[in-house]
Amino acid sequence: METYFAQIDNQNIVIDVRVVDAEYMAENPQLYSGVWIQTYIDDPNKTYAGIGYTYDYPTDNFYAPIVPPPVIP
Repeated sequence: METYFAQIDNQNIVIDVRVVDAEYMAENPQLYSGVWIQTYIDDPNKTYAGIGYTYDYPTDNFYAPIVPPPVIP
């Protein structure tokens, strides 16, 4: 089974998403510096992370960025 991890910056914004095994990440810390959070592509109770999403620690979930609607003149 494939596992997915999202790297977040110091503001909890996703800056990278990779398909990688947790064991491989642990064995190669030089390749996976920073904070990596597992994200789930097939869990209906979790949001799959994407670049620009925000990670929320209390809910252990990712949230899409809020994009304001376009202004139509």
